[in-house]
Amino acid sequence: MTTMHRRGLLFGAAGLAAMAATRRPASAQAPSGPFTLPALPYAPNANERAIDAMTMEIHHGRHHAAYVANLNAAVKDHSALAQMPVDEILMRLSQVPEAVRTAIRNNGGGHANHSMFWEIMGGEGGEPTGDLKAAIDRDLGGMEKFRTDFNTAGTRVFGSGWVFVAVTPAGNLSLVSKPNQDTPLMDGGRVLMGNDVWEHAYYLRYQNRRADYLTAWWNVLSWEKIAARYDAAKNGTLRI
Repeated sequence: MTTMHRRGLLFGAAGLAAMAATRRPASAQAPSGPFTLPALPYAPNANERAIDAMTMEIHHGRHHAAYVANLNAAVKDHSALAQMPVDEILMRLSQVPEAVRTAIRNNGGGHANHSMFWEIMGGEGGEPTGDLKAAIDRDLGGMEKFRTDFNTAGTRVFGSGWVFVAVTPAGNLSLVSKPNQDTPLMDGGRVLMGNDVWEHAYYLRYQNRRADYLTAWWNVLSWEKIAARYDAAKNGTLRI
């Protein structure tokens, strides 16, 4: 057997192993670690008016699971980071060792963003009431303007990213767009709500029609959950 032939066999075996690994469920590859994939708080088809069940299953069980696995891998040799909540890590990102900073930015951000994302859906849409409605009227110009501005910001994200409503401890609201898996946490802020405009969040149903996805998404929001997050922000207990 020639050297070239042996190398070809080795390359082929490695390639097959890599292909097999990509076909395993992401959660099965996750190393043990401090960060875990939260369960969906509803059935995968609960948001069918905006997001199909298959997209929910793939988005949660593969994409979010991969962020968790990669985040655990990034902190496994850094015990101090492994003991910190993910929001505290992201708020101190400049202090994270440079060797793992990018991995933690991407995967810690992905874990925090998606954990928030699942929490605020599963509802019936509509509009908020009480203190949250008053804050939206005061800071974002009322619900109609808020929805329009939020959707416009989402369509303007180039490539992949998120559009958020950031909230201060005083309860003030602002619209913030971020690329990739960045989050207002990295600027020392807190997130009231946000929508994922990566293509994997909507492509099976909407293909390139991101604007249609953004419009439909309001139909599955849980304003009760978002209002609870607003109260937590003002009480100093909101994390991700």
